Amino acid sequence: MSRFRWLFLPLLAAALVLGAFAARANPQAQMLWQLLDYIAVDYPGAVRDGKVISAIEYQEMQEFSATVGERLAQLPAHPARSGLQTEAAALQAAVAAKAAPAEVERLARALADDLLRAYPVPRAPDRVPDLAGAAALYQQHCASCHGATGAGDGPAGIALDPPPIDFTDAARARQRSVFALQQVIEQGLAGTAMASYARLPETDRWALAFYVGQLAFPQARMSRGEALWLQRADVRTAVPDLAALVQTLPGGIAGLDQAQADDLTAYLRRQPQAVAAGSAAGGVAPLTLARSRLQEGMVAYAAGDAHAARDKFLSAYLDGFEPVEPMLATRDKPLLAEVEAAMIALRAQVGARADVAAVQARVTEVAALFDRAEIAIGGGDAETGAGAAFVGALTILLREGLEALLLVIAMVAFLRKSDRTDAMPYIHGGWIGALLAGGATWLVATHLVEVSGASRELTEGFAALFAAAVLVSVGIWMHGKSQANAWQRYVREQMSQALSRGSAWFMFLLAFVIVYREAFETVLFYAALWSQGNHSAVLAGAATAVVALAAIGWLMLRYSRKLPFGQFFAVSALLMAVLAVVLAGKGVAALQEAGWLPVSLVPAPSIDLLGVHPTSQGLLAQLAVLLVLVAGFAWNARGARIAAR
Repeated sequence: MSRFRWLFLPLLAAALVLGAFAARANPQAQMLWQLLDYIAVDYPGAVRDGKVISAIEYQEMQEFSATVGERLAQLPAHPARSGLQTEAAALQAAVAAKAAPAEVERLARALADDLLRAYPVPRAPDRVPDLAGAAALYQQHCASCHGATGAGDGPAGIALDPPPIDFTDAARARQRSVFALQQVIEQGLAGTAMASYARLPETDRWALAFYVGQLAFPQARMSRGEALWLQRADVRTAVPDLAALVQTLPGGIAGLDQAQADDLTAYLRRQPQAVAAGSAAGGVAPLTLARSRLQEGMVAYAAGDAHAARDKFLSAYLDGFEPVEPMLATRDKPLLAEVEAAMIALRAQVGARADVAAVQARVTEVAALFDRAEIAIGGGDAETGAGAAFVGALTILLREGLEALLLVIAMVAFLRKSDRTDAMPYIHGGWIGALLAGGATWLVATHLVEVSGASRELTEGFAALFAAAVLVSVGIWMHGKSQANAWQRYVREQMSQALSRGSAWFMFLLAFVIVYREAFETVLFYAALWSQGNHSAVLAGAATAVVALAAIGWLMLRYSRKLPFGQFFAVSALLMAVLAVVLAGKGVAALQEAGWLPVSLVPAPSIDLLGVHPTSQGLLAQLAVLLVLVAGFAWNARGARIAAR
């Protein structure tokens, strides 16, 4: 087993790559987004009817629009950067030509949206901010310049040029989202006295953004806003989740006149938990979001923007459908498979630049499937719900636990047959640590933050591919030892030595990764089941699955002791090979669902148990793994024949 140390190198490389993706958003891109938002909001104060009405403001608009073009060239290389520079040039030309404010706002906001698609920035808080201390935070950090009431009349702001923003100016506030306010708080604003408050905890920055964003909308309007929220389903559809809330402009809420939009803003910016509560209520709000994203994606595709359409369709799946997937899996598993297949086909059509009519037909199909899913999730009496909860808890744990159990039992059996029980604590430490980490994931997913669909798919995908790579090596090695002579040579060379510390830690890592991948998916499914009630049924299903897995593990260990060494290694090698092929397919499918890999459909069946999905990328990955295994097994057989001669 010591020869597997080299596998730590690709693991380290993968960790570095993932670390790069998980790093903090590019601050240069954040600064550019703020400048664009500033131009969109403040340009009307500089130009009206093609004439300059404030020379200072207009000079600032010229400077900021030129800065956007210059700084874009300094961003890291990206396929979209040249297009962004073209948009920036158009914006600068519009400012120079004293174009109408509506046109400059359109250009600035379009460029800002495209910028964040190319250089992503987290656009929503992980959880609902606690606004209880927001007023105190404002008085401590902001009131000296912006004034006690936010009117921009603080004593320290009198001599500032430009003067502090008047947060009570309703006309200006209608053009500022909570996200825009949070970005200025975090990054500061170049060319002004507004400094960065990145030193504050993120939760405090979001709380401050919500607080200053409500100052132009008096508390007296809250009751009318609450009535709108409770009585109008179209309003809840327009603001389906926390991410939508922080990005919504009070001046542009669909279906509302300006007075109603102000009322709603007064309510939701003081009670953001109302949106979060709707998102968690029985899965209805996530599916509403999914439908909304579908329609937005269709509009983008019809307009010729396939990139934006792909992002919207991906969001429909990850942000809208993924949260209800565990619940649907317990109620109607075939319907779940239909939705997943239809969403994959939709993304494949977009990737292949299919005609608009074909994509529209697929969107209509997916929307109808969402309607069926909503009925399936919401239907059923208490008795049926308890039965579904029991069956769901039982089958989920059995399905996810069996893969991990097979590997762990094979490793334990190997150490026992090799008389290497000194390394047993490493394997037990690996799977026990993975279960503890799974419990921590349960705590995080149910009480602290929402685990996004993308994060879930990426975790499952990379863990599956890493495990598949390891299992290919282990399977070929075990097949090589399945020959009696090869095993005897191995015994003579290795049995007298203690298992090296590096190899033991490698087995710990392998056990941890395999078990945690399954535990991660299991706890997210269980969190969804638990949220529906029927707790006794869920616990009973889990307990039944644990007993069944324990019985299977005991039988496997008992049977493995009776197998001769050669047969044991042959069976174990076959098991490792099958698991490697399965995990390769599942890993590719997870990365495709997260949008990290392209999707090309082929006419093939979907067999989730074997990791088989009808995409060329997944099938080619499984074929490649299979060919490597066949070549490795053939090499082992050739070596055995040579040794026999």
